[in-house]
Amino acid sequence: MPASQPPLPSAAARPPHTVQLHINGQPHELQVAPWVTLLDLLRDRLQLTGTKKGCDQGQCGACTVLVDGERVLSCLTLAVMRDGCQVQTVEGLAGGEALHPLQQAFMRRDAFQCGYCTPGQLCSAVGLINEGQAASLDEVRELMSGNLCRCGAYVQIAQAVAEVALGEGPHSSERAQRAVVTGTVPA
Repeated sequence: MPASQPPLPSAAARPPHTVQLHINGQPHELQVAPWVTLLDLLRDRLQLTGTKKGCDQGQCGACTVLVDGERVLSCLTLAVMRDGCQVQTVEGLAGGEALHPLQQAFMRRDAFQCGYCTPGQLCSAVGLINEGQAASLDEVRELMSGNLCRCGAYVQIAQAVAEVALGEGPHSSERAQRAVVTGTVPA
């Protein structure tokens, strides 16, 4: 007769983990179960519902947030993995009443149709700018390709991101404005 092993503790019986996060500049100490995603923690526990649950499989980018300044798919990230990190959501982009330059560019370019993907697009664009790798509109498009837009506002989104990332704002020269349309960086 084989020896029986003690039963594994149920999920409800497992002790929660203490996680310390700085979210949008505010410190938080939270008790979380080990299987809770960063997305669910943000939305369900902290009511930061700007971060969207799209596919819940890391394929659409709607859940993109910034962790220590880098783009992260919060649906694929366990909250306990980010203990001690700085997390920025779309709610933390604006400085009080002053919108972030990307938010302003999205408005100018009409880059948000239904708005569902916009928070992830904005956070991804901030991460793209932090990375400093985009030197043309084509590179902006490529580096933003992990964020899907069901409405098809890709042209406006890429132009808004390029406006800020490449320094081609509404007050720049006509040559720089042509560069946003053609995908070339002015000399």
